[in-house]
Amino acid sequence: MAVRLDEMDRKILAELQADAEQSLDEIARKVGSSKTPVWNRIRRMKEAGVITRQTAILDPEALGLEACFFVLIRTSEHEAEWQRKFLKALRERPEVMEAHRLAGDIDYILKVRVKNARAYDTFYQALISEVRIYNVTALLSMEEIKATTMLPL
Repeated sequence: MAVRLDEMDRKILAELQADAEQSLDEIARKVGSSKTPVWNRIRRMKEAGVITRQTAILDPEALGLEACFFVLIRTSEHEAEWQRKFLKALRERPEVMEAHRLAGDIDYILKVRVKNARAYDTFYQALISEVRIYNVTALLSMEEIKATTMLPL
């Protein structure tokens, strides 16, 4: 269920999404408030689960992770035990940046970051050795046009 947010909350969240390293004084100045009310609102939004964590965003290419693959998975397995093993395998793989269960012809889509095609093949071979998968299609991203962690407010 969505948490009720007012315009000030949204302004604070926009500032935090843009740069969570800003001081409370900077955020308060930008949103037209003072430090204590901003701190109280941030604390309330953390307690309500609106702000789940603050983290650093790293440049994958600077770390040598130049290849981004979108992996489309179809399975003929839908039992709870297969799904448990599959989800465990995904969660244990640091290469998997995102994983989504889909409606339609494709059951799952993964976003996988690796050094190169050989590293993707290593990931793929490990995955299929752990769980049976009916069909896998890997799509190499040629160019990242837009990537953001900022949610629309």
